[in-house]
Amino acid sequence: MKCPVCQTDCVRSAKDILATLPSLFRPCADCSARVLDKRAPLPKLEFALPCSCGKRFIDEVFAHIYVIMVEEGNMKPTEPLISVGSPLVHPGFPMERPPFLSDKSLLLLTQKATKHTAARLMNEVPELRGVVKTGNFIPGIASADLKSVPKVYDLLAGCDVRADIFPLRRGPLVMYKQQSLVHIEFSRGYAPKILALEQHVGMPPAKMFIDACSGVGTLGLTAAYLGVPHVIMNDAWYASAFWSAFNLEVNREYFKVSRVKIFEQMEDMQKHPVEKNPIKIAETEGEQIIEVYQGDFRKLFTVIPPKSLPVTAMDLFDKKDTRAIQQIEREWMKKIGGDLFVP
Repeated sequence: MKCPVCQTDCVRSAKDILATLPSLFRPCADCSARVLDKRAPLPKLEFALPCSCGKRFIDEVFAHIYVIMVEEGNMKPTEPLISVGSPLVHPGFPMERPPFLSDKSLLLLTQKATKHTAARLMNEVPELRGVVKTGNFIPGIASADLKSVPKVYDLLAGCDVRADIFPLRRGPLVMYKQQSLVHIEFSRGYAPKILALEQHVGMPPAKMFIDACSGVGTLGLTAAYLGVPHVIMNDAWYASAFWSAFNLEVNREYFKVSRVKIFEQMEDMQKHPVEKNPIKIAETEGEQIIEVYQGDFRKLFTVIPPKSLPVTAMDLFDKKDTRAIQQIEREWMKKIGGDLFVP
């Protein structure tokens, strides 16, 4: 599959990526692990090279990054190792121990690096797949009123597309995302949102499920995996809607569909980053109907079949504003009805 960011084949189908997991981050017999104190400076400005198998312990990779950032003047040698930034492995899934990383398996989120340093990091640290400059905010839409201008992180170098794996009762889903444009959603083996979804969808499954604020599509595709005949995923933010459609294709083999039709690509959707009236981004052909829209969830009643009484997940970003959520629930039940829950 062609990556929409770097235009290479760095993305793969769910079954292909899952086949690599058993040994993906495990060391070989010759690998060594130097455990470093993340709260202290690097003892010496030095690092070990990857093993002959091509893997290197994650602490050693961070030591390499640390040395380069000190040499470039982005960090002082007195700063703790943790100041380098946050690591996001690709693919992300619950692990019992720290990983031994291979080529292009680590995305670095950092506030320290410059574009020049990022280019050097990509050239000299083989485990890196991308370097992203972060800020003190969450990327994407942070308010349900759609009035705020979305902020995004800055991809300094490489590719910031990575996958997280979510274990389900019937098997795992693989969810790709462009990490500079959407919030981090990492599976740690316990997913209360998915448990809530399974409870509301039931068995046999409900006839229709709506993921009203879908993000990259985790809940909507989970419902489809559970066998819901008709699933609608929707998000007003272009990156979320696009990756919902992309992940539908990535996991297509798990659904009762013969084809996924994607109507808009990333470069087209960037021209309308926040949309109110629902635009269909993707749909399936086959026994299951799975649709993806970009739009305001308040306008979804225009595309939902009347009297369908769906199960709806309203996974709003800001769940602290209970008054606003109650108003949204009242409006939804008046126009659409069914079973609405906030995971």
